[in-house]
Amino acid sequence: MGVRLTAGVLVCVFAAAAVSAAAVSAAASFASLLPPPAGAKVAIVVFQDLEWPDCATAYPLLVETARAHNVPLVVHDFPLPRHSWSFQAAVNARFFDQQSQKLGDEFRGYILQNQKQIVDQAALQRLTEEFASENKLELPIVVDPEGKLANMVTADFRLGQRIGVEHTPTVFVVSVGRPAYSFVETIDRQKLDRVIQEMQKKAGPPVAVKAAARKKKHS
Repeated sequence: MGVRLTAGVLVCVFAAAAVSAAAVSAAASFASLLPPPAGAKVAIVVFQDLEWPDCATAYPLLVETARAHNVPLVVHDFPLPRHSWSFQAAVNARFFDQQSQKLGDEFRGYILQNQKQIVDQAALQRLTEEFASENKLELPIVVDPEGKLANMVTADFRLGQRIGVEHTPTVFVVSVGRPAYSFVETIDRQKLDRVIQEMQKKAGPPVAVKAAARKKKHS
């Protein structure tokens, strides 16, 4: 992945759990690793774990907020090592991303909505097959035979580590052209709305972009 370290990316960090001061400092230092997608001046960026309940709570709020403010939502995978099926769920999501971004986004929402039904890898596989069937898609026996999708998930996780992500969901609101800063708190819709509005005002007239969740691709 070609990432340029450029100065002037405004970052606000929201986390579902408290993070250390060192992590906050690291997030500010590497803020330029999370630029808005091409054509967007402001974006929401989330690092999430599909197995973690707080991510299930936050995801629909983030999707709704992104749509309300016409900003893209960029989703990064951060499957926590202690979770038994989150990594495979992220790989499966990448498989659906390859079919269409919309399908990948819908799969993430589907898994988060049905978290309580997933007790192990077998349950994850069953729900993945059901999702594929509902969307008239044939699921291959092995969704990632060459490990390329797993490498993408790992790249996201390492990016999160580089900027100090320790908990999920960790949410950033980013805007090009402003000094970097960061703060951490429980996700609050009113505060999230206010931050986005302030960033949009400082960034100038908005650029027309699709506000559906965007998965950052890694190569």
